[in-house]
Amino acid sequence: MPDKPPVIAELVWSHDLEFGATSGSTAIVIDGNGVAGPSPVHTLAMALAGCMSSDIVDIVQKGRHQLTAFRVKVSGERAPTPPRRLVAVSLDFTIHTAAPEAAVERAIALSRDKYCSVWHSLRQDIAFSTSFQIHP
Repeated sequence: MPDKPPVIAELVWSHDLEFGATSGSTAIVIDGNGVAGPSPVHTLAMALAGCMSSDIVDIVQKGRHQLTAFRVKVSGERAPTPPRRLVAVSLDFTIHTAAPEAAVERAIALSRDKYCSVWHSLRQDIAFSTSFQIHP
């Protein structure tokens, strides 16, 4: 299996705490105040949710289960003092599928324990939980 290319991104300061962020052909605004775009910590939370969501959708579909809708809500608790890092993260998945509960639980566990590169890049002392609802 070929190695993944290095992760390359560039942020360019525009004003205040706003930065234009690019990686390849994609671009977003990251705003330290969370007004013009997501803050860095919100971006991290979205990256975690996106990483696990991609894994879960892929694993469920490879199990030959059809999805008709998928949503995840991420909630993070931050430390009260600097560096105000995330100390707890909860992901709540809403999945519209006829897949059995065990298949969804397995997909979540595989993402969390093996595949989600964002999660495995974070400190391992963050309290982490997931939940899900299935709507056939």
